[in-house]
Parts: sequence; C-alpha cells; structure tokens
Amino acid sequence: MQIAGSWMGPALPVMAALGDGGYHCLFVGGCVRNALMGLAVGDLDLATDAPPEVVMARATAAGLRVVPTGLEHGTVTVISDGVPCEVTTFRRDVETDGRHATVAFSTDIAEDAARRDFTMNALYADAGGMVIDPLGGLDDLQARRVRFVGDPARRLAEDHLRLLRFFRFHAIYGDAESGIDMDGYVACAAAVDGLDALSRERVGAEMKKLLAAADPAPAVAAMAACGALMRVLPGADATTLAVLVHLEGGRAPDPIRRLALLGGTADLRLSRAEMKRVALTATAAREGVPIPEVAYRHGVTIACDAALVRGALIGTPVDLAGIEDAAAAVCPVTAADLMPGLSGKALGERLRQIEATWIASGFRLGRDALLG
Repeated sequence: MQIAGSWMGPALPVMAALGDGGYHCLFVGGCVRNALMGLAVGDLDLATDAPPEVVMARATAAGLRVVPTGLEHGTVTVISDGVPCEVTTFRRDVETDGRHATVAFSTDIAEDAARRDFTMNALYADAGGMVIDPLGGLDDLQARRVRFVGDPARRLAEDHLRLLRFFRFHAIYGDAESGIDMDGYVACAAAVDGLDALSRERVGAEMKKLLAAADPAPAVAAMAACGALMRVLPGADATTLAVLVHLEGGRAPDPIRRLALLGGTADLRLSRAEMKRVALTATAAREGVPIPEVAYRHGVTIACDAALVRGALIGTPVDLAGIEDAAAAVCPVTAADLMPGLSGKALGERLRQIEATWIASGFRLGRDALLG
C-alpha cells in the first residue's frame, strides 16, 4: 500500500539528508494514519535509525534549520520549507512510571513500533510513500479499530494518559457500529486509578481534544461507564451529550460548549477565557434566564451555547432566532435621561428597573414609553 500527497514535500529534504548518509528515515504515526484514512495531515513526524546528533549534523549540512527540542528522548525538530518536522530516533523503553519514560535508542523498527500506543499509530512509510506495517496495524486501521499495541495493561502502565487517548481515538477514528475494543476497554476500567497521577494540564488538553470530535457521545458514555469520567471530571453527567450533538446540527464541534453541558468540578487548567465561557454558559443554561437576555448581557456565542445546552438538558427543540439582534440591542434610556432628578444609588436602581422592563418587552419599548 502506498500513500501520496503534497504534505510529504517538506519532509523529503530531511529524509534525503539522512538517506545520503546511509540511514533510514520514515514517516510515522499520525501523518501515515491520516493519509491512509483520507484525512488532513497535520504534524509531520519522522522516525530514523540515526542518532540525534547525526540528525542535527546532517540536517545542518543540508542547509536546514535545527532545533534540539527533546534530545534526551531522541527528538530533533528540523525546519524544512518553513514546516517543522519532528525527527525521532528509533527507541525502546527502559523504564516507565506512568508519566515519564526513560528510553534507549535503537536501530530496530520493530522495537520502535512495539513501544507505541495503538496499532494504527505504529505505521510507517518511506519517502516514496510505501507503507511499512511491522505490527499488522493496517488491518485495524481499515476496520477502524482502536487497539493497543501488545498488552493493553502494560501500555497503560507505561503512560496513564493513554487511557484518555484510547477514548479520544475511538471517538475520532473508531467504528461506532463495531463498538469499542473490549480488551482495551477492560484494561482501561482496571487502570482508572492511574489518572490521578496525571497533571491537570495534560488531562484538560486531552479532554478538549476528545470533546472536539464530531460525535464524542459514545466514547464519553463508555468513559462514564468504566469510571474514567468521574476521575477526571467529578460530578460530570454525560447522559445528554448525545442530545446536544444532535441539536448542534451542522455547527462546528465545540469542546467548551460540551464541557458546559457535562458539568463537573475538576480544574482542567483551561485558559481564563475558556473557564469564563464554561461558567457563563453553564449558569445561563441552567438558571432559566431568557436566551435573548443572555445574548444582550453576554453576546451571541454564550447565548447560542446556553440555548443548545438548555435544549439538551430539558429535551426541547432550540430556537436561535433573534439572538444576534438581542446581542446588538442598546437600551434607549441612559443615566443622562434621569439626571439631575436622580443620582447615586437611586439612579442606578432606577436604571436597572427600566432596563428590566425594556428587556421584558422584548427590547421593543422606546425611550418615551420607558420614561413615562
């Protein structure tokens, strides 16, 4: 089997620089997987039997810019045609603790493949696009089956984050009709304690990626059933996530909106803007504030999200009409209209009363009616 595409171009000078020195250099992981599935290719990851210092020397000699991003793990970033290519030396794990690994460099592609997480990520391709499949990952990829390399329990013990990646990959690449791989699922259920050792940053980043899938509902439901969801997001309720996905229709998947629906109390180390949006959406959706008022006070995005989340929670259709108009509305009465008759606290209270009346009218009452 062979892959092709313009995305390969920036990596070819890197591969040539190493190949001219007698070393092997191969595409690996996500770029090969996505190319085979007809999906867009993002990051360019390369694997080689050349030691990192050789990678740096040969890339530099070829006129390419080199950034030593992870030498202790054998990773060098080579910039080619403005595109970063992460070049990592074949390696095998010497010691792991569930968060970090001590590795030894290798010249054996089979050893390199054996330490990867899923069989669909243990696929390689040469500069001509010919696919190399040391572990039979092609069969799993074609079946859209997310399966751990070797013993699932061992893979999970090596890196606890793989538990969350298992559900994310199933949501994005798995076959919903065939269901989740049971060997992997059983191993995940037995390994949920390991999630407590992960940093909140890693958990938050992984949950956002999972919730950005087109339909994460089955995977999140599986997480909830095995206890993983409660470990990373205590108090979360995934029962209406499928309803939200349906109500979203053609809207782009939005992990922040979906987090607002799930609820929960964990600190996922989101940005301040993301935390504010989750809080505003969750509160507006659950407190029953009219959606036009939410739009007026918080803008189009929060109002649309709150309407969708509320619709999912109570199981009703969602009407988003008028949200943009409400967000753009401006109260026709200002403080100047009430001065000098009112000032201070009394002025503020009267303005709030007038604004509430105007909002209750559907933003229709004019200045004279509100002042009358």
